[in-house]
Amino acid sequence: MKIKDLPRVDRPREKLEKYGVERLSDIEIMAILVRTGIAGKNVIELSRQILKIISKIGVEKIATTDLLQIKGLGKTKTGQIIASIELGRRLLKNKQAALLLSPENVWQEMKDLRESKKEHFIVFYLDTRNQLIKREIISIGTLNASLIHPREVFEPAIKNSTAQIIIAHNHPSGDTEPSAEDIAVSRRLVEAGKILDIEIIDHIIVSKSGWKSLKESGLL
Repeated sequence: MKIKDLPRVDRPREKLEKYGVERLSDIEIMAILVRTGIAGKNVIELSRQILKIISKIGVEKIATTDLLQIKGLGKTKTGQIIASIELGRRLLKNKQAALLLSPENVWQEMKDLRESKKEHFIVFYLDTRNQLIKREIISIGTLNASLIHPREVFEPAIKNSTAQIIIAHNHPSGDTEPSAEDIAVSRRLVEAGKILDIEIIDHIIVSKSGWKSLKESGLL
């Protein structure tokens, strides 16, 4: 199957535009970088093969010659991939993980979503020192308990050896007061976290101008 034969909602570039890069898989991100497939392989299949080689050799050791093992890939595409890996390595060199110690820290980390016209439910996965391991968008749209399943929240936590979690979402209206649904979702996830021994530290509601901590408000 060619990419153009996929439904538009399943095409990597369309998904990037609609949901943001956080919701893309590694294969889909690579597909955007590679752009096109080669004879006998569409871009998704090619991306899967590229990532398999990178995983086997390691990001630190991967070289152009390793990727040229893929017949038909060519020097241009391999050069783009190796250059992107090196750029990422340089940008992340000596970068310290963000410390999330207060609702204001969370508000700062959500500056890209504070003015969004859609609600984004975000989970911050932290280590034992409150350093950010990963930020992930769990859902987009009006917060609803039926849409926020504990599995979606805690599966990445287990994979990333998370010690604790902060959940957050934006209110497009600008009003940071929690709704009954906000509180219900929070308490449901807190109970699930107790079973897994992963603490939910807080639920922060953010807007363009401020934030509201459910913990500080005695609602968590």
